[in-house]
Amino acid sequence: MSTISSRISKLLAEQIIDGTYPPGSKLEERSLAEKFNVSRTPIREALRELGSRGLVEVMPRRGVVVASIGVKELAKLLEADCELEALCARRAAECMTAMEKKELEFIYEQSAGFAEKGDTVGYLDNNRQFHALILAGAHNEVLADMVADLRERLAPFRQAQAQVHDRLTVSHDEHEPIVKAILRGDSEGAYNAMRNHHARLSNNVLRLIRSRQDAAA
Repeated sequence: MSTISSRISKLLAEQIIDGTYPPGSKLEERSLAEKFNVSRTPIREALRELGSRGLVEVMPRRGVVVASIGVKELAKLLEADCELEALCARRAAECMTAMEKKELEFIYEQSAGFAEKGDTVGYLDNNRQFHALILAGAHNEVLADMVADLRERLAPFRQAQAQVHDRLTVSHDEHEPIVKAILRGDSEGAYNAMRNHHARLSNNVLRLIRSRQDAAA
C-alpha cells in the first residue's frame, strides 16, 4: 500500500472509531477522492485496508459502508494480543543478550523525557521501539509475526486513546516493572508486568468503543 493510501486509511480509521462516520455510513470513492484531493486509486486501496481490519464492509447495492464494530470480536483480538505480548516479554527475559538488554534500558530511560514534556509523537515512536525490542528479544519469528499482525489490526483502536488522562506518564510507569524484570531475567515477572500493561490498554479501548456505541444508540 502506498504512503498516501496508508495515510488516508489511518485518517478514515480514526474518523470511524471517533464516530465521524457512524455504522452504516456509505463511503464513496469519488467523494473521498475529492475530500483528500487524490485520485480514486489510493482511496480504493485505503478502503481495502479498512475492510481487512473489519472497519468497513461491501454491501450489495450499497457499496462500501462503515461496519458496526463488534465489541466481542474486538475483545478477543485484544486478549490474544495481551497474552502473546506477555509471552514475548517472558521469552525476552530468558533469551535477551546483554547488548539487547542495554538497548532496552536506554530506550526506556529515554522515554521519561518524552513523557515529562508531553511529547506524544516522540513518546509513541519511542514506545514502538520499546515493544519492538522486546519482540526481537524473544528470538521467535513465529511469535513476532503473530504479534505484528495483531498490532497492525488493532492500531486504529489503540490510537483512539488520546483522551486518557496522563496517558504517557501511566504508560511509562507501567514499562518500569517490565524492564526491571527482563533485566534481572525474571521471566514470570516480565510476563505478569506486560500482561497487566496490556490489560489496562485493552480495557481502555473497550470502554471507549462501548461508550461511543451507547452514545450513537
